[in-house]
Amino acid sequence: MRGIARTTAPTPPGPPRRASLRLLGELARDRLGVMRAAADRYGDAVRLPMGPTHLHFFNHPDHAKHVLADNHANYHKGIGLTHAKRALGDGLLTSEGERWRAQRRTVQPVFQSRRIAGQAGAVAEEAAALVARLRSRLGQGPVDVRQEMTGLTLGVLGRTLLDADLGPYATMGGSFETVQDQAMFEMISLNMVPAWLPIPHQLRFRRARADLDRVVASLTGSRGREGLAGRDDALSRLLLSVAAEPDPRVAERRLRDELVTLLLAGHETTASTLSWAFHLISHHPEVEERLRDESTKVLGSRLPTYEDLRELTYTSQVVEEVMRLYPPVWILTRRALAQDDVGGYRVPAGGQVLVSPYTLHRHPRYWRRPDAFEPDRFGPGAAEDRPRYAYIPFGAGPRFCVGNHLGMMEAVFVIAQLSRELRLAAVPGHRVRPEAMLSLRVRDGLPMTVRPARSTS
Repeated sequence: MRGIARTTAPTPPGPPRRASLRLLGELARDRLGVMRAAADRYGDAVRLPMGPTHLHFFNHPDHAKHVLADNHANYHKGIGLTHAKRALGDGLLTSEGERWRAQRRTVQPVFQSRRIAGQAGAVAEEAAALVARLRSRLGQGPVDVRQEMTGLTLGVLGRTLLDADLGPYATMGGSFETVQDQAMFEMISLNMVPAWLPIPHQLRFRRARADLDRVVASLTGSRGREGLAGRDDALSRLLLSVAAEPDPRVAERRLRDELVTLLLAGHETTASTLSWAFHLISHHPEVEERLRDESTKVLGSRLPTYEDLRELTYTSQVVEEVMRLYPPVWILTRRALAQDDVGGYRVPAGGQVLVSPYTLHRHPRYWRRPDAFEPDRFGPGAAEDRPRYAYIPFGAGPRFCVGNHLGMMEAVFVIAQLSRELRLAAVPGHRVRPEAMLSLRVRDGLPMTVRPARSTS
């Protein structure tokens, strides 16, 4: 830890304390807008009053590098994720210290490159099943693409990481949305609404948490009956990791927390990325044509293999550009353990620190036409002059997303296979809006019409 005891560094500029209530209201309505407006008005370091505390918002690649990597030992998870603990418990997303390191060691082998390569066939088959389902909707009314992508990613998660069929647990998607809603509600309300109060928001959350507990109990019970011999999936590893725990109640809680976190992180971010991808592609026919040309050239009519990832270069660029504009994790929150100096500004001990991939990825100093969808900005040589930490869709430092490789493969395969055979067309008049929860999802669903792929002849 390199917390700095210096007291002469200034605090970042920002709105006065009297703006706190107004900011809380704006954060409840438009979190992305608040972050962009703060960066536009005050620069790369901003101090935002929020009730009895302040948020220290840093929006420079060097700031991100310092907080997330160079001095990461001085920072624990911060506001928002601490509120998510009520639903997710103390899993890999929210835990700290040795507990987090032990959890990471437990699941890390499941995400090794060689094992992920062996799962490519399962990912391609799930993508093909999605294409078949969508093809059955040709000439019919709109489909909710966000819902379809959630179903797809749950299917991939079950086959690749858990060795389990998650089809019977389709309610999970809605339950996780409710969990995210509650985490944001508790953050914006500054935890001032008692958890026992039976208001609709709290009641929905209790039902969602109970649903997730039922899913975990069912999955672990089935695996316990089947046995763990010869298995090397995440569910089996988690069961083995708690087997030596002398207190069965502690073992049950640890297992529940880690599995719920894996279920959320293993499907939500990729589903969001794919939803945004098809929304953007539908408004850029030239991108759509290049995707279809590449997939037809590289794959012909067959399913993709792991080796094809090296050849599906433009498809990978599209995924990277989608995650630039709509990073699945839009905000990274930290709490300073000791006083620190970030970019020449003082952060007090206990200070809440925000680093936003969403605003970093649209920083006009590092991105030409930052709001435009231009996959070629990730083409060969295009990133040579760009700071490494100007683009952090999977986070950075020791808590870099463990599932990044699987998520990229999944997104590339789905976009390549679907673009080769079908088009998803935007529904005229439907306003697509982002919703900044724990992940950056599409608000109120994404209705799109299934059409045949355009001919390239």
